[in-house]
Amino acid sequence: MKSFIAVALFAGIIALAKADDYGCHKNVTFGCSNSILNPVVCHSRYGGIDNIESGLQSYINLNLHKSYQYLLMSTFYNSYQKNRPGFQKLYKEMSDRSFDDAIELIKQVTRRGGQVDFRAISQHPNSIAQSNLKLEEDELHSLGIALDVEKTLTEGAYHLHLESTHGRPHDPQTAHFVEEKFLERQVDSVRKVSGYVNDLSKIMNQRDPSLGIYLFDQYLEKQ
Repeated sequence: MKSFIAVALFAGIIALAKADDYGCHKNVTFGCSNSILNPVVCHSRYGGIDNIESGLQSYINLNLHKSYQYLLMSTFYNSYQKNRPGFQKLYKEMSDRSFDDAIELIKQVTRRGGQVDFRAISQHPNSIAQSNLKLEEDELHSLGIALDVEKTLTEGAYHLHLESTHGRPHDPQTAHFVEEKFLERQVDSVRKVSGYVNDLSKIMNQRDPSLGIYLFDQYLEKQ
């Protein structure tokens, strides 16, 4: 009886194997080539990566651009004229975070069998090469810029998640990646920066806000 069950199970496995289309298995000897006659079939692309890859590229562009923008803001407040170490620290940390996020996104693309087009980054309307940023802002207006940037990054993550979950076919792995790496953290970031904006706006409405701005900068430096 046991031998009969074993034979039946083995036969079932063979039948399932024949029913599946193992493209790489059938073409493994030439499946990694790339020609008209022999297109690549042994790769790490699956699910909805074809639908989401352009969205990932756009979010990489956005993070690199915002990292550069924050870096300029950081160096502006690190000058001897401005001398705001707290603002310098805040914007440097935000610059590093956006750059690290771009690296994680690049890893995600290559992990799923894609390739990042760095020429598209340099040609993007918001790219570093195309940037024309204004730095003649006071501390309050710079925080307003930072809040706008964080909301833009949040909207970008939401759009990427929407493409991952509603595309056909959808890509649950990318959706999970975006949720884990970006969505929750962006909520906290928008909340934090909006709090800074409202606190500093109250200080700026005073008759002489210079001491209040100094103390606020000291507070940022200790965070």
